[in-house]
Amino acid sequence: MSIPFSDIQKPTNDLLGRDFYHLSQGAVDVKSVAPNGVAFTVKGKTAKDNSIAASIESKYTDKASGLTLTQGWNNSNSLDSKIEISELLTPGLKTELITNLIPNGSRNAKLNFYYQHSLINTRLFFDLLKGPLATADFTINQDGFVAGGELGYDITSAKVNKYNAGLGYKGPLYSIGLTATSNLTVFSAAYYHKISPLVEAGAKATWDSVKSSNVNVEFATKYQLDSSSFLKAKISDSGLTALSYSQKLNPGVTLGLGASFDALKLSEPVHKLGFSLSFAA
Repeated sequence: MSIPFSDIQKPTNDLLGRDFYHLSQGAVDVKSVAPNGVAFTVKGKTAKDNSIAASIESKYTDKASGLTLTQGWNNSNSLDSKIEISELLTPGLKTELITNLIPNGSRNAKLNFYYQHSLINTRLFFDLLKGPLATADFTINQDGFVAGGELGYDITSAKVNKYNAGLGYKGPLYSIGLTATSNLTVFSAAYYHKISPLVEAGAKATWDSVKSSNVNVEFATKYQLDSSSFLKAKISDSGLTALSYSQKLNPGVTLGLGASFDALKLSEPVHKLGFSLSFAA
């Protein structure tokens, strides 16, 4: 199946960015499904200013019509709504309307279209209240190879404000992705390898041709201890090191522990610890 432009480096990005729990001192989420099929999610986590960011979300899906309704509300008094319709006019087409409203505050509305085919993946995003702005991306997929581009357009000023490109290859055990973003000024190369059923590894090198002459390199690995737990580690050339451990305590209960260290500033109080608890019923 074809992949979207944003997923050209997805295996590496997931390995580098997901399941690291030091980003918040504490995070808890609870998921449940009512008898009528409505799914509820409650989340809470500590923020950088020592406050707590909390939200509640409900999601209803009508599989027969392809309609999904999602409504969220957080303690910043932001009301978030999403309406999704799949297979509306043709197979592979999905449409969604996303709105964000803060009473007596900001308002946002986005209209998005997704089309997925075995060879082509295209997406079109409209920011209706800003600009308005339009962003489109596409990929062409064949035998594991993928190539694509992204274009942003300011409708009011009739100007192109963003253009990016990428290409990659995804095989059964490894993938490679190359992207040029920020109007072809930031270049990155990503590599992912499933070394064995238990071990994964990946690396990413990024060069910002405007801000620096140096290349930033990150490396991450994941080791599956057993069916219910795993370890992850990540290190960058800046000295930042992150470790995480995930354990399923019971069916539907998962504990995550994380820590990050600056190898170049071990004597300074810049290190972080965090945990995550997830409940699903």
